[in-house]
Amino acid sequence: MMDYKALVVSESDTGEFSAQIKALNTENLPAGDVLIKVSHSSVNFKDALSFSGNKGVTQSFPHTPGIDAAGQVVESSDPAFPVGSKVLVTGYDLGMNTSGGFGQYIRVPSGWVINLPNGFSEQEAMSWGTAGLTAALCVDKLIKSEISRDKPVLVSGATGGVGSIAILLLTKLGYDVHALSSKADKTDYLRSLGAKEVVLLSDFIDESKRPMLKPIYSGAVDVAGGDVLATILKSIDYQGAIACCGLVASPTLKTSVFPFILRDVSLLGVDSVELPLSRKQEIWDKIGNEWRLEELVSTCKLISMDELTETMTAMLKGQISGRFVLAH
Repeated sequence: MMDYKALVVSESDTGEFSAQIKALNTENLPAGDVLIKVSHSSVNFKDALSFSGNKGVTQSFPHTPGIDAAGQVVESSDPAFPVGSKVLVTGYDLGMNTSGGFGQYIRVPSGWVINLPNGFSEQEAMSWGTAGLTAALCVDKLIKSEISRDKPVLVSGATGGVGSIAILLLTKLGYDVHALSSKADKTDYLRSLGAKEVVLLSDFIDESKRPMLKPIYSGAVDVAGGDVLATILKSIDYQGAIACCGLVASPTLKTSVFPFILRDVSLLGVDSVELPLSRKQEIWDKIGNEWRLEELVSTCKLISMDELTETMTAMLKGQISGRFVLAH
């Protein structure tokens, strides 16, 4: 049994939510095969939703958010993860209804755990986190769809975690990237990531009833859904593809079949939460090797537990961009 600190979100009798840093003990963690001392976590929008008391993410409080965690094994009943192993956990139920990475310890099933790629630090892993894993999965699907390099790839939600990493990775792999964003003041930032052009959302959304538009893009990574995705679909070139992984704008998609049957466009769903562990390991191995983004760590802001509340509050208000990594 070990004492540790964690950010704990509590619900009052009147249904209001508040967060405090509390002293806890590992004996109160859920049952599991592997006890991990967490050195780093990352801050995701889903964490901010859990922090705000969103019952669609977390049903029971008090609770410690943090859907990502990286650290060192301190207790294990699984020989695949001996004591001292450096590991990471993303997705599944971590940080949703299972105590997450905003605590200094987590206990989880071994089926959630992945060994860190050789030479990959915990901080670097959390610079990617769930957002980076999702971006990598999107890029992997676009590559396997054999999209053309003759036209650019569009990335929506470009200042966010998934979007910013998708831009970096696609640029590294030799694609021309256009960034779609509602934030006109972030143009220089997006160009610094590698975007050749920045498209403002206000200029992009098509409100006409035309089933298709000029085919500008060979592919896209979309985190928005809604009218954003509908307009992207209309703008994809012949045999292009869209990797769809979010609903920041809306879960509803109003479109026609014309892009699919006249341009042979593919709409590819991407999930990083319940992904089989073998597939996660495959992508993390790429992230730690040929897809490694050594500049990513320097673009992320390292924060302490004391800064979590302020960071997630700003995230919920859409006031921040880029990646935030928690160092315990």
